[in-house]
Amino acid sequence: MTGIDRRRLLAAGGGVAAAAALATACGSNTGRGGGGSGPGISQWYHQYGEPGVQRAVKRYAAAYDKASVSVQWRPGDYDRQTAAALLTDAGPDVFEVNGPLLEQIQGGQVVDLTAEVEPVKDDFNQAVLAPKIWQGKIWGIPQVIDMQLLYYRKSLLKDAGVEPPQTLDELVDAAKKLTTKKAKGLFLGNDGGVGVLGGTPLFAAGLSLIGEDGKVGFDDPAAARTLGKIRQLYADKSLLLGAPTDWSDPAAFIQGLTAMQWSGLWALPQIKKALGDDFGVLPFPKDGAGGKPSVPVGAYGSAVSARSRRKAEAKAFAKWLWVDRTEYQQDFALSYGFHIPARISLAKKAEQLREGAAADAVRFATDHGYAEPLLWTTADRTAYQDALSRIIKDGANPESELKTVVRKAHAELQRVKKK
Repeated sequence: MTGIDRRRLLAAGGGVAAAAALATACGSNTGRGGGGSGPGISQWYHQYGEPGVQRAVKRYAAAYDKASVSVQWRPGDYDRQTAAALLTDAGPDVFEVNGPLLEQIQGGQVVDLTAEVEPVKDDFNQAVLAPKIWQGKIWGIPQVIDMQLLYYRKSLLKDAGVEPPQTLDELVDAAKKLTTKKAKGLFLGNDGGVGVLGGTPLFAAGLSLIGEDGKVGFDDPAAARTLGKIRQLYADKSLLLGAPTDWSDPAAFIQGLTAMQWSGLWALPQIKKALGDDFGVLPFPKDGAGGKPSVPVGAYGSAVSARSRRKAEAKAFAKWLWVDRTEYQQDFALSYGFHIPARISLAKKAEQLREGAAADAVRFATDHGYAEPLLWTTADRTAYQDALSRIIKDGANPESELKTVVRKAHAELQRVKKK
């Protein structure tokens, strides 16, 4: 799976007609589940990068004996394809959905799955379940958890006399001290963190994107203070820029181009294979007296189309696979990549997650995990990321940049709440 920054709902504006045509052209016989003799239902997945996932999901479908399930593997811009297909009768019955579900819920494109999930609701990681809930109803079932975290090279920190950073100030200082002629102190991506950080620094300051009160959660001086420190990393030339691969790939860290790297849990097995025990993991460090460690988490979810002609059968299959068949859920999370099962009980039982850095990562995700809230829209995300780029790269004033984003987010909240 790719990083959380790629798990974004894309606007279904221009190009919808072309995407709909593509969806129709792909047909419905990409992969037929042979187990069921009941009515046929279609299930869509985005194209996973790990070998074996496609075979696995077809195997799950074939094991279902209440319906014949047709699995479609959707390469390309999955989010845009799905958004277009949900407006037609040629769309899926069951499908993966990316991140928060607000657009699909308010558009009447998905069905209520509360009854299917309610018996085990408390066993799901609440950070990834929350963006699937609207007006007290559950509209999607989390499949696995992906997370981001800070990797650091133990030997390089020890040689430089640097302790693993527990605060953002310590991270800024550590990155500067660890920067040498041969390596940089920190890698946040080739754009200096613009594309990957998102709301992580705000949560580290004890803030949020949208608060529990339903209002903008970063209209606070602490937000500008924290983003100013991210700018400082860039200004100090402590950040690795222009690496051969970007933040989601651990190559720069493994090759010694950086002493610390922000990346995903999926990179952990590759790092361990290359470096043995010469690495550790941390959440994004807290900032300020009201701060707290910050761990972005995300999950594709399984949803059922409101246009499905077989809603009851589709809901039953989604429940069977993502609620009842815990052995398939565990297999999907850990046999083909490295992800945390969305169910807390399964994460605790997973052998691969019980020791070392993997166990630390699970604890960080449980204790400090946050997901983009349901009410954080595509327009909000774009405005915030543009401001973050100007702050980090151009040295723009964080206070004035954030005031503009706050106004935009407030207007977006008023818009979506009227629907």
